[in-house]
Amino acid sequence: MSKNKCRPPTRTVQSSRMGFLLVAFLVLGGCSSIYYGTMEKFGIEKRDILVDRVEDARDSQSEAQETFRSSLERFQNTVETPDTELKEKYEEIRSAYEDSEAVAEKVRERIDKVEDVSDDLFDEWEDELDRYESASLRQSSERRLKETRQQYEQLITRMHQAEKRMEPVLQAFEDQMLFLKHNLNAQAIGSLESELGRIRQDVDSLIKNMEESVAESEAFIKRFREDD
Repeated sequence: MSKNKCRPPTRTVQSSRMGFLLVAFLVLGGCSSIYYGTMEKFGIEKRDILVDRVEDARDSQSEAQETFRSSLERFQNTVETPDTELKEKYEEIRSAYEDSEAVAEKVRERIDKVEDVSDDLFDEWEDELDRYESASLRQSSERRLKETRQQYEQLITRMHQAEKRMEPVLQAFEDQMLFLKHNLNAQAIGSLESELGRIRQDVDSLIKNMEESVAESEAFIKRFREDD
């Protein structure tokens, strides 16, 4: 996984600060510690960045649900309309596959960003436990760290489960696209019908998994917002 953690400013930054922070990021680029330090000077902590990136990942998964659902409908309509020109069928399948592939890549990138900032946040939290003078406050913070890390692990596990569900669906769309491309004839369309049921099951499973991951993201975000 890439460790280049420098990211452009998150959406919690007020619009009046966005331009300055972006320039600072571009000038200082390449160093996560400088990036985080710059953000903290404007009151933006790692926890704020983490919540923003969880929100981004949640939004990309919601978008993926709709894209895969739409792609399945387009695939099904193509299979079930034998009077459509064969070339048009292929173009429709290819477009559905490309849309699905693009949204899947966005989901992967957003999950990577969540993992990047969470690693830094938890490392910093753990290091700072040694700075406490009060044993009781240290124990309380350590307990909270453990609870937050457990909730985060549940969240990231859900995200990766949803991410893995995308692969068989993408592969199925790609298989059908290639089959039509290489066999532009009437018989090709008929043979695709047998694959439709399997693809529908994969998409249904993917959407269910995405919904669970989105719900887990919402719970994680709510907890952080309540602590503010």
